[in-house]
Amino acid sequence: MTETIKKANFGKELRDYIVITIAMMSYAIGWGIFLLPNSITTGGVAGVSSILYWATGIPVQLSYFVINGALLAVALKVLGLKFCIKTIYAVAVLTVSIGVVADHYSAHLLADQPFMAAIIGAVFCGCGVGLGLSNNGSTGGTDIIAAIVNKYRDVSLGRVIMICDVVIISCSYLVLHDWEKVIYGYVVLYVTAFCIDQVVESARRSVQFFIISDKYREIGERINREPHRGCTVVDAQGFYSGKDVKMLFVLAKRRQSNLIFRIINEVDPTAFVSQSAVIGVYGEGFDHFKLRMKKPETKHATD
Repeated sequence: MTETIKKANFGKELRDYIVITIAMMSYAIGWGIFLLPNSITTGGVAGVSSILYWATGIPVQLSYFVINGALLAVALKVLGLKFCIKTIYAVAVLTVSIGVVADHYSAHLLADQPFMAAIIGAVFCGCGVGLGLSNNGSTGGTDIIAAIVNKYRDVSLGRVIMICDVVIISCSYLVLHDWEKVIYGYVVLYVTAFCIDQVVESARRSVQFFIISDKYREIGERINREPHRGCTVVDAQGFYSGKDVKMLFVLAKRRQSNLIFRIINEVDPTAFVSQSAVIGVYGEGFDHFKLRMKKPETKHATD
């Protein structure tokens, strides 16, 4: 049993690193191919690195790596070693990827269509950040700030990043002297935030099942074993027939729905099943409560 758990954990960690690699490559494509050559600013450390590149010629990969190194040193205590290890890996992959793209990709795509370049680049960047955050990693910078806030408050990740990045994009005017490019930067900011929310929330969406079957025990054992989800047995009674029945109550991630349906169909094709989406599930294996703790009021002695 212990060996099985270790293999499952190793498989999950490996999947996280593979997805983070793909996510950072997506971000590098959006930033290095569509945004940077068209002088369109993105947010976060990538935006700061772009501004420094346009102003001084410092390679974006160099300034990006140095600034993120400083931020990660601060974030280590707050986000924990596990998050920071994957974030360090993500920053390293993105640094190498953007270096390769910047040094070896000379084509200037959509030079006469900056708006389309902004949209496409933002989609690549937003999906990359969202995938990274969904797998316990990030591109660093304002993503780290967003992850810290989201850890303690139920605040949209994209919204936090948008607030942090407005100032950075506005500052690009000091270098570009072109308000049209700044507006394109705002477009990138909005589309990126939207994509982040869509990717992250889709990974967190959960569903609930009510399953009525005479073979409830076998179905429950399969669900415990394969998607590794718990089941609750509820004593119920059919109103019309008056027959006592057992009903399984199951909460699972949306991506596990097909597997659960397959299990039910294999064990008891005649089972009665109800599936519905849930807004939020909190507890072991799902999200954690994010509450603002009120400080106890200090009572002063009165005469």
